Amino acid sequence: MPLVCVCSPKGGVGKTTLAANLACTLARSGSKVLAIDFDVQNALRLHFGVPLSDGRGFVAKSAESPDWSQSILTTGGNIFVMPYGEVTEEQRVVFEDNLTKDPNFLARGLHTVLNYPGLVIVADFPPGPGPALKAMRDLADLHLVVMLADTASLSLLPQIENDRLIGGALNQRTGHYFVINQSDSRRHISRDVTAFMEQRLGDKLLGVINRDESVAEANASQQAIYDFSPVSAAAFDIELVSKRVAALLDIKVGGGEMHAPIRSR
Repeated sequence: MPLVCVCSPKGGVGKTTLAANLACTLARSGSKVLAIDFDVQNALRLHFGVPLSDGRGFVAKSAESPDWSQSILTTGGNIFVMPYGEVTEEQRVVFEDNLTKDPNFLARGLHTVLNYPGLVIVADFPPGPGPALKAMRDLADLHLVVMLADTASLSLLPQIENDRLIGGALNQRTGHYFVINQSDSRRHISRDVTAFMEQRLGDKLLGVINRDESVAEANASQQAIYDFSPVSAAAFDIELVSKRVAALLDIKVGGGEMHAPIRSR
């Protein structure tokens, strides 16, 4: 059960889009993939064709339900999604309070999916530090930190390098790696920041994703970039990142067959 967390120290970096497309690319390779949304914006589901009007999710009843897999939605193919869902402010506060005070709250709620044979989990987190990101530190196999090729992201790089985002190491297993998103070689700043990060991060940089208008168009049509424009630069870049993630976590490419049905509705 490889579990990949996608996070960022700042918003607006395309983190959720990358998480969704990474899940889709891994699913295309034959893996069964579950995308989990820990961001209150509840936007991850939209990348998989879940209607905007569908407010189902796991957070609202997380304190009552010992098994959050009951909130999994089937989206077709090898991909499943567990949305954050529409919540009241009180429900959000209770969820985050449980994450903070109960060290077993997250593991208990995810027990079914964490022990599902052959399932790959991609989890999307809100930008910056947060109780969910901190609670996931001991469960996740790898963290992907998404940065933009701009000076704002560059200024936040020491925060990650010095383990200050959550007050300690992001990941206790394979570690954390970086992805530079929306790199634009036509712009001097973007080009210079990309080159600097490539040199500074070395093997910790899993990939650079080129700025591509096809990504926004794919998002608008609720499609993965590979389905919308398989020959686009972004589709190639994201596939390369997914292959590197698969190699790091020894994800075996299979026929996409289920060991048993995932509980979904």
